[in-house]
Amino acid sequence: MVNYEKISSNKAKLVFTVSGEEFEAAMNKAYLQNRGKINVPGFRKGKAPRNVIENMYGKFVFVEDAMDIVFPEMYTAAIEENGLKPVDRPEMTDMGEYVKGEDMTFTVEVFVRPDVTLGEYKALSVEVESKHVVTEEEIDERIKQDQQKGARTLDVTDRTVDYNDTVNLDYAGSVDGVAFAGGTAQGQTLKIGSGQFIPGFEEQMVGMAIGEEKDLEVTFPEQYHAEELAGKAAVFHVKVNAITATELPELDDDFAQDNGFDTFADYKANVEKELNERAETNYNVTVENALIEAAVANAQMDIPEAMIQEQTGYILRDMEMRMMYQGLRMEDYLKYTGQTREALAEQYHGEAEQRVKIELTLEAIRKAEALEPTEEEVEVQIAKQAERMGQEVEAFKAGLTDEQKAYLSDTAAIQKVCDLLKAGATVTDKAADAE
Repeated sequence: MVNYEKISSNKAKLVFTVSGEEFEAAMNKAYLQNRGKINVPGFRKGKAPRNVIENMYGKFVFVEDAMDIVFPEMYTAAIEENGLKPVDRPEMTDMGEYVKGEDMTFTVEVFVRPDVTLGEYKALSVEVESKHVVTEEEIDERIKQDQQKGARTLDVTDRTVDYNDTVNLDYAGSVDGVAFAGGTAQGQTLKIGSGQFIPGFEEQMVGMAIGEEKDLEVTFPEQYHAEELAGKAAVFHVKVNAITATELPELDDDFAQDNGFDTFADYKANVEKELNERAETNYNVTVENALIEAAVANAQMDIPEAMIQEQTGYILRDMEMRMMYQGLRMEDYLKYTGQTREALAEQYHGEAEQRVKIELTLEAIRKAEALEPTEEEVEVQIAKQAERMGQEVEAFKAGLTDEQKAYLSDTAAIQKVCDLLKAGATVTDKAADAE
């Protein structure tokens, strides 16, 4: 039997009563599990009767293990029966005295997802940055990216080095006639005009022919990573081994057809459309984030520290995973930055707390407005996720687990909450107010 009481907005008290018969069975089970670990003079190990062990070590010797036997199942049933959502381990606050054959009573308290008192959320006023206006320059830059993908590399044999060429060269550097460490290389690749080498180096190579050798006079920058070379005049003897050039495709209908369009005008119009759609999406996300932050600021809740710590753990694990993709271990990152994991967790404490507030506020609005996604709305989220993953919708959907389906359903519900916030909101541009 269990009595449940909500003792605060984020904490529950559960008082359990175990019948004397049930607890006695647990005590006997605890005895059977532990008797082989207890030495009793005059008995072979594991053969001493329970009453002998209790007389020797005290009648409470098996109580803790008996509690471990009866508590988990009772606790799980009580949580489900009362619809509680614990966010931390339960803490035993009171336990009645054990008397053989009598009912056993004990009390636990546990932090749960807190109650949220919502403030204004249906008629919010927010200021955001104006929606980005796509420029002709951005369209041209996006086209250049596709143009670069179709570029060809050609060997150059009929002319000298020019800007944007890639040169294979040997070089040997010296200061006051003395070679210096790191100043010599063979078969080095350099794109002329990239600024990869010392100022003046690449410019002096323009006009050189394949097989030609030349002394280049340069001066190391005053702020140079090798202090012994900073500000020094140097001479590099260079030899051009080979020249290659990049040939870009013409921006014409053939180029458009290679990219899936009939004409270049159609292709360019699609590029502009994509950039405008991205600007629209980014603007909508900005508006939604501003409205969510406003709704959170208007809400009241008492968040258990355990929820913030759990969210901090998610942030650090995500950070660690991204580092792994970049070939860096968390241990190495902490070493390089001189931090501890605890200090890093503290650094993200505020962000973790805000994430929890957002989650709880959206959940509370969803519940208050009884917002549940339709099957069609869930399908939209599935299609979006499939597109992000580069998969066919049906194949992606067939491979979803129940947990993944639930996540996408929640995503659709959150979108309904955001749509509700936007429907009644007043959104102004910061730039307009500045004028």
